[in-house]
Amino acid sequence: MLDIFGEAGSAALIGLLGGIALGLAARIGRFCTLGAIEDALYGSDDRRLRMWGIAIGVAIIGTQVAISLEYLQAAQTTYLDRVWNPAGTIIGGLLFGYGMALSGNCGYGALARLGGGDLRSFVIVLVMGLSAYFVMSGPLAHARVWLFPVQDGATAPQGFGQLAEQVLGVDPAVSGLVLGGCVILLALSSKAMRASPKHIFWGAVVGLAIVSGWIGTYWIANAGFDAEPVETHTFAAPIGDTIFYTMTASGTDLSFSVGSVLGVILGAVAGSWSNGHFRWEACDDPRELKRQIMGAALMGPGAILAVGCSIGQGVSAFSTLAYSAPVAFVAIFIGASLGLKQLITGFAPAE
Repeated sequence: MLDIFGEAGSAALIGLLGGIALGLAARIGRFCTLGAIEDALYGSDDRRLRMWGIAIGVAIIGTQVAISLEYLQAAQTTYLDRVWNPAGTIIGGLLFGYGMALSGNCGYGALARLGGGDLRSFVIVLVMGLSAYFVMSGPLAHARVWLFPVQDGATAPQGFGQLAEQVLGVDPAVSGLVLGGCVILLALSSKAMRASPKHIFWGAVVGLAIVSGWIGTYWIANAGFDAEPVETHTFAAPIGDTIFYTMTASGTDLSFSVGSVLGVILGAVAGSWSNGHFRWEACDDPRELKRQIMGAALMGPGAILAVGCSIGQGVSAFSTLAYSAPVAFVAIFIGASLGLKQLITGFAPAE
């Protein structure tokens, strides 16, 4: 594959295939972060939240087994190589979750809806990608680094699996099987969930897509000659990367991120057409569009501060058992809950 597509092209192809799986999961399996939170809080249905648990559990098991079999080097993953900044994770997670509620979707969800013909999501994707770059490498980059220092090359463990291996000598595969298995069992503890194979299947697909990214990019990084990052799916900075690539393709290489973003859109198109749900939609209410733009403008910086979005921290970082993952998960949940409360019931006390 490397001989045919080269390192960058191969990474993009791996991202594309995993992205297609994620796009299908969103449109056919209805895998959606905000939808899961909204169903649990206001719909008395926690199956999509448990579906998220299935994805996390499968991703943990697959990733930790890959580390044990030396198909992945834990220290090469961003979530474990960078020194964890709790303040950035909490503030970024809250901003991302609140912005997600205002815009009605996270970056991944917006891409999936765009693949279903929703032109409102096109605006969300553009604003989120640009706002992420604005803070990551644009005018506010220096302020971000000053307020939330970035230190790569961590010497101390930045994840529970690393800690267990260093202190207790526990093999990563054991950590993955135990912790991932517990998460899956918790997700399946509901009778309604066990009776819904669709939720279980597509949750597992999401988890496997995350694992495929880790293994595929690690293989390229070690088998190829060009330096390629070891990464998997996340949808904040990669959206900005894709926008940048569309403007500079003649002088810029393809990447895993670009393939991943395009894959989600293609998978969502296929999934929506197969369900007969593809239809063009636009925003009829300027106030709704204003709210969605504001939400997208918060999600981009929030994801950069938290070093990941609802997929990046909510599944990918969990797969590495990074310290930041459960903290970001809770922060995103709280931020989204506050945003949903404001939209659905308002903050004023009931009379």
